[in-house]
Amino acid sequence: MSTEMQRAKTALNLGSVVQIFALALVIAALSEWLGPLPIELGVGRVVLLPMIWALLIGLVLGLLNKRLPSPLKISLYSQHLAAAILSSALFLFIAKLGLLVGGSLPQLAQVGWGLVLQELGNLVGCIMLGMPVALLLGIKREAIGATFSIGREPGLAIVGERFGMDSPEGRGVLAEYITGTLIGAIFISVLAGFVSSLNIFHPLALGMGAGVGSGSMTAAAVGAIAAQHPEMADQIATFAAAANLIATTVGTYLTLFISLPLAVRAYRFLEPILGRNRKAVAVEQSVTAEPQETVHAPVLGLGMRLASWLLVGAMVLIGNRIGYGVPMLDALPGVLIIILAVLVGDLIYVGTRRKLPAVCWISFIAMAMTFPHTPYAAEVAALTGKVSFLAMITPMLTFAGLSLAKDIPAFRRLGWRIVVVSLLANAGVFLAATVIAQSFVHTM
Repeated sequence: MSTEMQRAKTALNLGSVVQIFALALVIAALSEWLGPLPIELGVGRVVLLPMIWALLIGLVLGLLNKRLPSPLKISLYSQHLAAAILSSALFLFIAKLGLLVGGSLPQLAQVGWGLVLQELGNLVGCIMLGMPVALLLGIKREAIGATFSIGREPGLAIVGERFGMDSPEGRGVLAEYITGTLIGAIFISVLAGFVSSLNIFHPLALGMGAGVGSGSMTAAAVGAIAAQHPEMADQIATFAAAANLIATTVGTYLTLFISLPLAVRAYRFLEPILGRNRKAVAVEQSVTAEPQETVHAPVLGLGMRLASWLLVGAMVLIGNRIGYGVPMLDALPGVLIIILAVLVGDLIYVGTRRKLPAVCWISFIAMAMTFPHTPYAAEVAALTGKVSFLAMITPMLTFAGLSLAKDIPAFRRLGWRIVVVSLLANAGVFLAATVIAQSFVHTM
């Protein structure tokens, strides 16, 4: 009986699946049709790309859920479904980046130490920029959880194991997680685009800085940087993919053994100096509260994951045609190769009992397919090269937008102080990694 109840909790609602994919297709196509909107800001400029339109449209639909006709009403279950599809669909973007990396491994080897050392920016940048501001705003131990990393799933696990999620540190990392989930992609896209327009940093250094260890944030940052330097779009994506792979694998252990202890020591040193006379402001316990409507997040089995990759692939083909003028039949073989790389990597991930993250296996498979010494590598690179990685980002952020409204109640309870600190931590990661990477690529 309990097994049947569990199946009922995780079973997919076919109507919601059809609705989410139909809405996502329309939103992504409309966003590509709208195109980029450059906004001049004096010394620099910000470009609102199709991916940002897609995210915002999806979010607005979720927020206006109760006021819209039935076909446009996105239930809480549908929002959770969109989040599950996003997690699966991001594998396609990872595979595309891996295909770019494989053919560029000789070039990446020239700045190998740069790729490794720029990870130090991910470790210390968030603390350097976020911790002092947090203490000046009166935030206490929550500052440790909010500034030791960008607060993705590994960060939640690390803090949960060390301090417990009910601790001030746990509330801090949860606040960082919610902030990053809700507006992280928008924020990093605007920041990366603006910094890129200043022409202070080499585009490849910016690309390396974009590899922060979060698929959606990396995608958003890469898209914004590439829009400012379209002639180097593939190279920027290549270096971002390599940096993101390092952040996803080695970065987790560096966060555990270096970044978190460093944040604790920084707090102990700076709090008596910056926070002594500040009125304590803590993140509310209620950020962990469940919404009034209890919804069990859907679980995507292999069949549904494969279906999602195929449907998202179709969205990519349409966006690639609308936004970049590539006929769908020309890009179809490349999309199928990308899906194949994801499928093989996912099967290996499951077959090895999930001991290594799926993104790593998918990246390795994709890189091997275009490695110069692999048979037919040139042909694979040519076929997948017809699929713009920017066209792949828009569907990803479409699903992100459709899933975000469910996090608004918790976001409202965070308070503006912790949101500011969380965004500064994200900015610190990107900027510090870019500064370190700059010293290794400025001569290229």
